[in-house]
Amino acid sequence: MLEVADILRAAGPEVCARLAALPSQKRALQGILQCRTAELGGQVWGCEQCGPLHYSYHSCGNRHCPKCHGQQTEQWLEEQRQRLLPCPYYLLTFTLPAGLRPLARSHQKPVYGLLLKAAAQSLQKLCADPQWLGAQPGMIGVLHTWTRTMLYHPHAHFLVSAGGLSADGQHWQAAKHPKFLVPVQALSVIFRGKIRDGLKAAGLLPRVPAAVWQQKWVVHAQHAGSGQKVLDYLGRYVLRIAISNSRLESLEGGQVTFRYRDNRTQQIKHLQLTAEEFVRRWLQHVLPKGFAKVRHYGLDSSACAERRAAALALLQANQGSAPQSAAPAPPAPPQPASSLCQPGGSGRCPYCGREVVCLWNLLPSRKIPP
Repeated sequence: MLEVADILRAAGPEVCARLAALPSQKRALQGILQCRTAELGGQVWGCEQCGPLHYSYHSCGNRHCPKCHGQQTEQWLEEQRQRLLPCPYYLLTFTLPAGLRPLARSHQKPVYGLLLKAAAQSLQKLCADPQWLGAQPGMIGVLHTWTRTMLYHPHAHFLVSAGGLSADGQHWQAAKHPKFLVPVQALSVIFRGKIRDGLKAAGLLPRVPAAVWQQKWVVHAQHAGSGQKVLDYLGRYVLRIAISNSRLESLEGGQVTFRYRDNRTQQIKHLQLTAEEFVRRWLQHVLPKGFAKVRHYGLDSSACAERRAAALALLQANQGSAPQSAAPAPPAPPQPASSLCQPGGSGRCPYCGREVVCLWNLLPSRKIPP
């Protein structure tokens, strides 16, 4: 199967070095090119059932790698499913206008952080208003910076409970309006103002064109049912970015073809780019080191654990359901390779699944620090 790493190799080291201007981008490129190759070392396995030796190379672990983090993604999804309150949800999307995107690209950490913070504060402000909700909802915010064709389009998705806990903690207040949680036009005005205030405090306001503050900003809201399907969508890119290997179709003559679903028609379309343009678009979405792209607010924040428990109890009482039992303990993590570094070590064969495997050798890593 065609992989992002194959396209990086086809573009060539000179192109990748020229396009990767930031340390985070250089680390991502290096990790993906070395992922599951002899560069990172690994083990040589001898299985009684398979017979021949098997080479098992280490993963890079970079959070942008399309081959890593499958197990962590499933674990994250399961944890979030367990945390969903038994109530309807809304999905709200906050988008930075085009005039702000050059600033966001050059000052990623402060602007991305402000995007999430301003969106959460705007939601909390309107939800606290008795005219709309008069309560504190639960909110999960996830940063995205791409379109389905990998163009630069920074926006934040918020999964918000359609209701919240009253200020005194004694009542669950359901959404007052059946068609919306809060009015998006008022929400967009508040969101724009909070972004402006945040940029002014950071000393970045003079770098924004004045026309940005005169135009209408886009905040989109839609009903999200129980929130499960939205979580599945968000989970695809929590630990990777922009595009998965499964969407890549061909690499011929330096041209990359991949498929995407058109937002308007919902039809599957195909896009062809040069390998260099593909790498350029992909690198735009590499996040700064240490930046948290998933954040919890309101009842979902760690500071509101007691209030969230009270909200859950009220919802279960209203629905006449039994109290929710404690979430099951997560499965034990796989045995680390370091514990299998001696002949006779035990594990599971990655090919036939046989549980008794002998590790004959440990391949040294040739990884070069970035």
